[in-house]
Amino acid sequence: MSSPNSGPGRVVAELGRPETPEETAARKAENSRAHRANQTTRNLILALLASLAIVLFTVLVVVRPGTNLVTPVNYRSVAAQAQKDVSETLASPALPSGWHSNDAELKTDSGKTVTWYVGLITPKQQFIALEQGIHTSDTWFGSLLGKAQATGHVTIDGVRWTVYDQRGASGVGNFPYALAATIDGSQLVLHGSASNAEFRVLASAVATSVSNGTGN
Repeated sequence: MSSPNSGPGRVVAELGRPETPEETAARKAENSRAHRANQTTRNLILALLASLAIVLFTVLVVVRPGTNLVTPVNYRSVAAQAQKDVSETLASPALPSGWHSNDAELKTDSGKTVTWYVGLITPKQQFIALEQGIHTSDTWFGSLLGKAQATGHVTIDGVRWTVYDQRGASGVGNFPYALAATIDGSQLVLHGSASNAEFRVLASAVATSVSNGTGN
């Protein structure tokens, strides 16, 4: 008796006859190749979709536009603490709503020059640094401002400030615009990218703070 599997091979319509063992083996091999190709393509598509999902997550969640990633610093509290270490009144301006600080510290360089530094972000999201030389000489202005040349003067609330306007120049770092003045013996420089109007707000508040001895 013949086995149920010993009959003729599958009839192929195109051939009009059963396929030979060689044709059966070739058909199975081609089916396996096509299956592997489809599987590879499907895996590539899944990997691409996963990568796009990660990029989308990063853009929408991790680095959302308008998100403030800078931790605010209470510069007035830092000034009150630092005031114990210096006899000169530290500038600690009272500023309107919308201003905040991202850094505040007493800095000492290799030459033992002490500088009170406050980094400020304005309501228009521009930067202004407040730097105050502590018991420094007249050369302190030049060492801080470098090669910047005075371009004029402006008087704000009775205080005459020297203007250093380098807007439009290259390689000026954080000094595209600067104001420098000596108030009650205290040397002060304001510099950054903000507008003239925002500089005036800060300059007025700084002068009031130093002149009134309200830095602490």
